[in-house]
Amino acid sequence: MIVRKNPALQSGLGLVGAVFIFGLIAFVAVVTIKTLPLYLNQMKVARAVNGIVLDPELAGAEAVVLRDRLQRRWDIEDIQTITPQDIKVRRDESGRALVYNYEARTHLFYNVDLVLHFADEVPLPAAVQ
Repeated sequence: MIVRKNPALQSGLGLVGAVFIFGLIAFVAVVTIKTLPLYLNQMKVARAVNGIVLDPELAGAEAVVLRDRLQRRWDIEDIQTITPQDIKVRRDESGRALVYNYEARTHLFYNVDLVLHFADEVPLPAAVQ
């Protein structure tokens, strides 16, 4: 006895399914390619701010001096989405902290933009007297 398969039953990926899968992969690739520079820039911002915080001679420095040092790091790291003037020095009863809060925007496709929001608060060490 020979068992034959019904030709109407398909066992595999059809053309529509393949186009959908490849379209999904392409969309994820485009979003990754567009957002990766923004995340790399954010990593540079965080590294520059943390470098300022870890510098012992800047523990009691004024905001102008801190922004000057940040500008030097910005120039070296080539940071472009935020400026040192956007970094605020917050003072409260727990001490001082460098605070930034910004949005990075990139064009995704057609009339669709992607907006990423970055914020952090890095406490400054107390000045040694």
